[in-house]
Amino acid sequence: MDDLQAIQSLKNGGIGGLEFLVARYQSKAIRVAFLVTHDQALAEDVVQDSFMRIYRRIHQFDMSHPFEPYFLRSVVNASLNAVKQSNRHLSLDGDLEHVEGLLAQAASVESDVEYIQMKQEIITSLARLEPRQRAVVVQRYYLEMSEKEMAAVLDIPSGTVKWLLNTARTKLRILLGWEENWNE
Repeated sequence: MDDLQAIQSLKNGGIGGLEFLVARYQSKAIRVAFLVTHDQALAEDVVQDSFMRIYRRIHQFDMSHPFEPYFLRSVVNASLNAVKQSNRHLSLDGDLEHVEGLLAQAASVESDVEYIQMKQEIITSLARLEPRQRAVVVQRYYLEMSEKEMAAVLDIPSGTVKWLLNTARTKLRILLGWEENWNE
């Protein structure tokens, strides 16, 4: 089965199509939602709700467009809405201490440890961005969307997308201590 067959199955009332789409996209969608919300439980709820919306509104889906970008864009938008509704900026301080403890115990190669630390620093720094800034970073660098696509999805002008991306990148460079190296 492929995406089109799964969607057609759903349009015909078959639940197997939804099972296929969940199996294929759930993990990636949860990662996308987490990168925006920085809350694992909230990310899982967002993705579950997104799949349910797809199920209820599948008859509106235009089969001439690919499913994955459509679905992941809806996950980004739902994640932004969830962050707005919860009205909280979450910190990963507790998780960072846990990860650092695990890294101290690990007997792995030094480069692997450095990679994990860098990854955690980036995740922690992302958490300190505003939700809209996180969303554009996720869309641009994780979903590989163009600025034009991002503007359409977020329903904002292209100039605003460029401003959000520039602001987010500048703040990330400062938070990660890369600002000094960037100017050299």
